[in-house]
Amino acid sequence: MSSAPSRTMTDMSELRFTKGHGTENDFVVVPDVDARLDLDADLTRRLADRHAGVGGDGVIRVVPTAAATDESVRAMADRAPWFMDYRNADGSFAEMCGNGTRVFAAYLRREGLETAGEFEIATRAGIKGIRFEGDVVATNMGRWHLPEEEKARADGFDALVHVVGHGDPWSALSVDMGNPHTVVALPEDVDLGGLDLLHVPEVRPVPPHGTNVEFVRIIGPAHIAMRVHERGVGETRSCGTGVCAAALATSFWAGEAEPVQDWTVDVPGGRLRVRALPHHEVELAGPAALVADGTIDLSSL
Repeated sequence: MSSAPSRTMTDMSELRFTKGHGTENDFVVVPDVDARLDLDADLTRRLADRHAGVGGDGVIRVVPTAAATDESVRAMADRAPWFMDYRNADGSFAEMCGNGTRVFAAYLRREGLETAGEFEIATRAGIKGIRFEGDVVATNMGRWHLPEEEKARADGFDALVHVVGHGDPWSALSVDMGNPHTVVALPEDVDLGGLDLLHVPEVRPVPPHGTNVEFVRIIGPAHIAMRVHERGVGETRSCGTGVCAAALATSFWAGEAEPVQDWTVDVPGGRLRVRALPHHEVELAGPAALVADGTIDLSSL
């Protein structure tokens, strides 16, 4: 399988795709069950373009784990037959995408590539467990940690974030979900809906690999609202790993010895559940929708 010649834009005329979203965080899903497609950064950008392509926050290639180019991913093949090869809309690789895992899992089930109610998938951030609860898909997002835990526990934060149109930078907490996040608890006098997230928030110290930035407003006990500026994309309607990071950071600021078990997180695209698990792991649950199937003429991109 892995020795088959790859297909590029130069020798393909059409490409099959499915459009899906998880709380309106949307993706172009590209099946590559024979592991022959060269999904490079340029093709990704063209597919994700909302004006000239299909449009999405990112592109997910569905490929056998055993055929992945990365040796560390191939090593997961015995447990997770399918690899979620994910790129951001700008063509850059992403380690993980929480909402994307649910869309990916829904696609595998619909196509009969997975039939069980529980199974595992491979990502660049490791193996993720999937469980179907009726119309809800739950993903074990794996382990999380605070990259600057000593400073965070001493000061309550480890970074500063500045947003265009606002004066002084706000304190923030870094959370590693397999990909980087920086969470801001908004001051009481700042309207969550009024933030200008058209520009990339300025984070100090500068994260070496960039970061996703979440802005949080407390609604009630274990209930928050959030907006996010995603690395390599811009503001999105939802971010699964960001939702988890926001809930965990809020629990940390509340002085909890262990994270509150269940959180409700409202994002512009809907509502998600975050559940703290033993061993510093966390689960994300919410809907996944596959809304369209088609082919795209590559010569038109």
